[in-house]
Amino acid sequence: MFNNYLLLFFPLAITLHSIEEALWLPQWSQAAGKYHPPVGKNEFYFALIVITALAYLATFFKIIFPDVVFLNWIFYGFLGVMIINAVFPHLVATIAAQKYAPGLFTGIFLIVPVNAILIYRAVSVGIIGITAVIVAAAAEGVLLILLIALLLKIGRRLIEY
Repeated sequence: MFNNYLLLFFPLAITLHSIEEALWLPQWSQAAGKYHPPVGKNEFYFALIVITALAYLATFFKIIFPDVVFLNWIFYGFLGVMIINAVFPHLVATIAAQKYAPGLFTGIFLIVPVNAILIYRAVSVGIIGITAVIVAAAAEGVLLILLIALLLKIGRRLIEY
């Protein structure tokens, strides 16, 4: 049996991860050099709020419509992307720069275990296949990278306006 309300751990985890990034990443990025482009607080907050809201929407629609295959792809792909995000860039940047990259702690100790458990449970009961999760995560990863760049530009223009 799969309790869809366990899926609420995803938005909780991503919210805590977003809070950690919001508190320290803009300042960290100013001195990160090649590991992260400098980003202003307000434009970063704007992008972070939108991405976090998308996680809530994906979770909401997955819970309301649990049998819609497309929503499974979106939700579990999002989980996969966030696992990858914990490693690239957070862990890699921390190792390469030899300085803590904000988001690493919640990424490794919250996002990875919560998302991995949710994916494992879904795959084990046949809600989605692991190949579908990987493909969805890859596709959503590309889309999210493009979306984040766009959101930072929009946020920058909104703040300057």
